Amino acid sequence: MEQIIYKNTAISYSDIGKGSTVVLLHGFLENKTMWNDLAPNLSKKNRVLSIDLLGHGETECLGYVHSMEENAEIVKAVLSHLKIRKAVIIGHSMGGYVALAFAEMFPTTIKGLVLLNSTAKEDSHERKINRDRAIKAVKQNYINFVRMSIANLFSENKRDQLKNEIENVKLEALKTPLQGIVASLEGMKIRKDRQFILKETDFSKLLILGKNDGVLLYKDHFSQIIDTNTELISFPEGHMSHIENKDELEKVIDNFLRKK
Repeated sequence: MEQIIYKNTAISYSDIGKGSTVVLLHGFLENKTMWNDLAPNLSKKNRVLSIDLLGHGETECLGYVHSMEENAEIVKAVLSHLKIRKAVIIGHSMGGYVALAFAEMFPTTIKGLVLLNSTAKEDSHERKINRDRAIKAVKQNYINFVRMSIANLFSENKRDQLKNEIENVKLEALKTPLQGIVASLEGMKIRKDRQFILKETDFSKLLILGKNDGVLLYKDHFSQIIDTNTELISFPEGHMSHIENKDELEKVIDNFLRKK
């Protein structure tokens, strides 16, 4: 674990391997440990950075709203500190929202973009209302909110088979402070639509979706790649492809990086 200080806030990251840089950005209620299986594999041929986003893992909170832009700024701060000029960014769920903000703010730094169980669309009106409900729920019963949130990320037909893995995800999620949860929910709620990133940029892009994702409904999100140069990979399971489709995902990402 390494750290930099950004706006008097400790930002934690790990840095392994040598070669072209790949940046891994976790999702909401996750932290850089979500990449513990994938990162070592990728580091055989690449330099792999896993960054704890604001209010998650060992990165401290920074205010009452953690916008996707502020998170993108901390990613850039880590890259600048390490004197890295170009990188492929892989973002899971909220990490994908941060990656898209980064792509808009620092386009010359992006070598390739992978949205893993993520979307370039902004929250729908209904989703924004649900974010507000989630903020109330987590303030009322933190532990219950976290446990319910994690269970819903996995497709129903995999929950028994992945009981131990789901419990581990819950334990990591419970390390996320209340302020980090609320600030991230506020930040995701106000994020802008960035479908133009998929349409107007030249770098390689890959969207990975789960057909039984209860968080990002497949029917609402696969259409965003129409008339773009974005590749689509679909898995039959849910929101946690790095666990539910672990081996297949490794192959997909290896293939994507090989083309760089």
